[in-house]
Amino acid sequence: MTKLSVNINKIALIRNSRGANYPDLVQIAKDCEKFGADGITIHPRPDERHARYADVPVLKAIVKTELNVEGNPIPKFLKMVMENQPHQCTLVPDAPDALTSDAGWDTIKHKGFLTDTIAKLRAAGIRTSIFINPDERMIEGAKAVGTDRIEFYTGPYAHNYSEGKRKAVADYARCGKLAHQLGLGINAGHDLNTTNLNYFIKNVGNVAEVSIGHALISDALYYGLHHTILMYLKECRNV
Repeated sequence: MTKLSVNINKIALIRNSRGANYPDLVQIAKDCEKFGADGITIHPRPDERHARYADVPVLKAIVKTELNVEGNPIPKFLKMVMENQPHQCTLVPDAPDALTSDAGWDTIKHKGFLTDTIAKLRAAGIRTSIFINPDERMIEGAKAVGTDRIEFYTGPYAHNYSEGKRKAVADYARCGKLAHQLGLGINAGHDLNTTNLNYFIKNVGNVAEVSIGHALISDALYYGLHHTILMYLKECRNV
């Protein structure tokens, strides 16, 4: 069964725009869990333009399902993760000024760095996942650096879905099979929505978790948060 982790960065972005605590990020996280979400994802960036580093300990204290903290493993980020011990840490190679995450790790070029970083996180009992493109060499490299899971960067899949979904998913299906054979857990995220999510899960197989924020929060503006989470859960479960 594929789990749904709700990324609440966009809620934090709205909160920050007025300089107060509205909407309340903690209450939204509680509501997402109450409405059926299997986890909460947060991705603080160095400029803290949406999620803040200070949000992590507060969420760790109240999240009852699973807290996934994403980010570029700069020293400040790693210190925060080690201090707060989330259930999962997803390493993402985004530049400090990146608008959004748009590429996976080169697990060959960064083998030494990833191996050392992942070893520290795993020693602390934190499950690790690394953001990755659907490339067999990168999948094999992910196995070599010792990560527990990979998270497929699904932006290209979502972008090409309307032009031909079989072609759009082909690389992910092939690399997902390899990852599963190598004993790697499979997560996925970026631009997944109710149109393309179920097809991705069915064709890749063995998808443990999807992390969805922008599309889900945007849909919630029309359908309400409770109903929207149920819509996404239906796409995750109907496999």
